[in-house]
Amino acid sequence: MKHYIKHFLLLPIAFICCCTLLKAQDAPAYSLEQLKDSALRNNHALAIKEWQIKEKQAKIKEDAVKKYPSATVNAGYLYNFNLGELTIPAGTIGELPLSPTNTVLLPSTDKDFEIGKHNYYNLGMLAYQPISQQVKIKTGLEIDKTDVAITQKEQLKVSLQIKQAIDKLYYGTLIARKQREEAEAKLALAQSRLTDLENALLAGKTITADKAGLQAAIANEEQNILKLNIQIDDYTGDLLSLTGINASSLELVPIEPATQQIAVLDQYKGVAADSNADMQIARLSQSKALLGIKAARQSNIPDFGLIGGYSYQFGNPILPAHIPFVGVNFKWGLQEIFSNKQVLKQRQFQLKQAEENIRYTQQQMNNDIEKAYRKIEQSQALIAVAQKALFYQQEAYKLQEDKQAAGLNVKTDLLNAKSLLAKSEADMYAAQLSYLIAISDLKILTGQ
Repeated sequence: MKHYIKHFLLLPIAFICCCTLLKAQDAPAYSLEQLKDSALRNNHALAIKEWQIKEKQAKIKEDAVKKYPSATVNAGYLYNFNLGELTIPAGTIGELPLSPTNTVLLPSTDKDFEIGKHNYYNLGMLAYQPISQQVKIKTGLEIDKTDVAITQKEQLKVSLQIKQAIDKLYYGTLIARKQREEAEAKLALAQSRLTDLENALLAGKTITADKAGLQAAIANEEQNILKLNIQIDDYTGDLLSLTGINASSLELVPIEPATQQIAVLDQYKGVAADSNADMQIARLSQSKALLGIKAARQSNIPDFGLIGGYSYQFGNPILPAHIPFVGVNFKWGLQEIFSNKQVLKQRQFQLKQAEENIRYTQQQMNNDIEKAYRKIEQSQALIAVAQKALFYQQEAYKLQEDKQAAGLNVKTDLLNAKSLLAKSEADMYAAQLSYLIAISDLKILTGQ
């Protein structure tokens, strides 16, 4: 009865394990390009840059309105408690002789007249067309367009950095998994040796043995496997975060690394000089600084333009009710002539910074290209050596398999050969993926 209860209690555990296994098997595997596409779609930094571009494009439209006439409409109402008076003294107009003895004054008495009304209304429209400031407005629009171009290049740089991060995490995960296979082969070898030793001790074939050393080797390999599992989990977590994939785990499509023909170093430097994102941003910053100097000089131009409008008023009988008008407007802030000199100096200093930044970016870019190119050459050399080692380890493993089939060796001999083969495979895989990472770095630096 207890036997059946025990099996009954194990059923839910077995069911959960089966479901987990099936779920893991059904989980889709992602290729490198799929991960990159997902990261570019879901990355928040890229989304922020996209909104910044839209913001700056709206700024261009806002500043473009300044080229056209600016119109203002105003209206007002006043209640006048005290109205003005106009007094005409008696006799101001003259005298009217009615008879030799009777003369009438015109007006005969002082006359008081109220001027205006208690309720006063006015409505008007004023339009101003700038003329002399058109050149400065045009320069401002060029600065706005440069800001849009800089933000677009920054967005491109962010996307390239995301792709580069995906490359390194993807290849790093595959390398770590291969290294874990190596560690598992070493663990199996150490466990087999320990089993052989324990059997020999039980059979009395040996009395001295380094059992503790083998146990330590097993513990070391278990520790290595644990470290690699942690490293793989960290890489996987970073991949999930970067790509925005909502999953508890991430399966990667295995790849067969392949080398490719690369051009000469100077050719990459030449391409990067025009296509590198940092270089493009540095040059646009220089152009913006030059436009800033141009705008500072244009600020000394007096403000001259045409003005026109219409006004309607009710409540003041002295003024006409309808008042259309046209004219010109001239304004020149003399104090700005002196302050603009300092503004011009600031813009010139910004230009010096932009020029220095171009030189620094060029130097840093060339150093990074040389480093990536050097890493490619080093990886190629490592691949060549690793291929030789892998070939000989494959031959050695095949020999041990043949001996095993013929009963000429023990299990530990085969496991030892398998462990060495796994190490050679891991070294080969790491060298190949290091080469691909260097190729990726070079593409990023050249703006590809």
